[in-house]
Amino acid sequence: MLPFSQPPVTRAADHYDGQVLATSRWFRWAGPLAVLVLAAILRLWNLGRPRELVFDETFYVKDAWTLFNNGYESTWPDKADALFAAGQANIFLSDPSFVVHPPLGKWLIALGMAFWGADSSWGWRIVTALIGVLAVAVLMLIARRLFGSTVLAVIAGFLLAIDGHAIVMSRVALLDNSVMFFALLGFGAVLLDRDWHAARLAASLARRRDGGVELAWGPTLWWRPWLLAAGLAFGLTSSVKWSGFYFLAAFGVYVVVVDALARRRAGVPFWLSAALLKQAPANFLLMVPVAAATFLASWTGWFVTRGGYYRDWAETAGAAWTGAFSWVPLPLQSFWHYQVAAYGYHVNVETPHPYQANPLTWLFMIRPTSMYFRSSSAGENGCGFTSCAEAITGIGNPIIWWAATIAAFYLVYRLARYRQWRVGLILTGLAAGYLPWLMYLNRTVFQFYTIAFEPYLILGLTFVIGLLLGETRGSDGAPVADEERAARRRLAGIRVVVIFLAMAALVSAFFYPLWTGMQTPFLFWQLHIWLPSWR
Repeated sequence: MLPFSQPPVTRAADHYDGQVLATSRWFRWAGPLAVLVLAAILRLWNLGRPRELVFDETFYVKDAWTLFNNGYESTWPDKADALFAAGQANIFLSDPSFVVHPPLGKWLIALGMAFWGADSSWGWRIVTALIGVLAVAVLMLIARRLFGSTVLAVIAGFLLAIDGHAIVMSRVALLDNSVMFFALLGFGAVLLDRDWHAARLAASLARRRDGGVELAWGPTLWWRPWLLAAGLAFGLTSSVKWSGFYFLAAFGVYVVVVDALARRRAGVPFWLSAALLKQAPANFLLMVPVAAATFLASWTGWFVTRGGYYRDWAETAGAAWTGAFSWVPLPLQSFWHYQVAAYGYHVNVETPHPYQANPLTWLFMIRPTSMYFRSSSAGENGCGFTSCAEAITGIGNPIIWWAATIAAFYLVYRLARYRQWRVGLILTGLAAGYLPWLMYLNRTVFQFYTIAFEPYLILGLTFVIGLLLGETRGSDGAPVADEERAARRRLAGIRVVVIFLAMAALVSAFFYPLWTGMQTPFLFWQLHIWLPSWR
């Protein structure tokens, strides 16, 4: 296979002998719609249970409510969680709270509370749940564009829809689901820019050749709307958590690499120099300023009020900058001081936690996060057994998660062997969400952070599924030499995929009570402890 040639997976679902589903009009809308309905049911059913703040909801839900009321995150009295859950939501104080994450994710949580009330646990979580459903829709759109197959798009959406990690992170009011969603939008924008750029580059080079212009470097393309959209999306990601800047950096580099290779294929003599010295600066100006402006805009509440943490730091005696930067407005000086303090907290937090998980173990799901657990004896809290358990455990569907991890390692090999651009794009998303955490192996971090890159694990697994499903023609469009052997191989691949999807669905049904806080016999909970570290 030639470098960056179209891989077999691109038409893996549209050439099966007698396969009507892939090409029939009803499946093209009914398949994705069914997956969306399933995703919504799994995320919205009994969303208000438990009616108490679980895990880090104690920070983000209360911060969201004070942000909505004060314009900045403020403090609460001692033992506020129980009072808040009981409906006493307006007992917050006016003193500022030192928070280390940007405000956008909390504004989104506050949106649901504004509509349903701060005393509604449904209201705390509804926006996060809807974001989880939308992520399934966006993933299917991306998979359809990436693979050229409705079947593979539906499979990708189905896997994300039924995976426990994605379900749990959609049912608790934390920030990471929003990180995942906005980063996925940025990924989609970069995907769309690839074709946009290729078409405009070819047209520009053709005009230059027709005019007899030397093609030594090629043009600088300034109008790339999808790069602007990507900058906006990654800016929104960073406005939820700082880790969004890793996605901006990773895909900024990716776009430069894609541009260089496009110029090489187009016959531009100095293709590498042109990509680095001409197009890369333009890409930077298209992506970074809009991302930075978006990040600053997310702090509007902090800027327009005076009560936020460090809001007036620069106005205290001896604090303001002097010398070359003395011209910087005092609010921006205070803002910079706040960001430096938050960064210092991030890189130095090493407080032990019973559910912390070393990033080296994330892909293998060694230590999932317990968001909520309550045990009951017979007759207590409606327990009808000798003992009962209620749990919300951020554990993925083991069948899906471990298969996706194997697929990710295979994709690394496949990129080195075939240099397929689809594989490179998927691995870039995975690397942006995962590799930076390897710099902080001693930090207190958790398995649930992996939701940020789970969509790319799913896309990688879907790519491999596409290979298993097979095709009747080679990647160059020529007929396969042995049609009968190809048909047998294709049939075997279909059987493997169907069995895998059925097993994944059954495992999700088995684990669903532990993802949603349902009360079960304690023995039932124990049956899900497949590894000792899952306790």
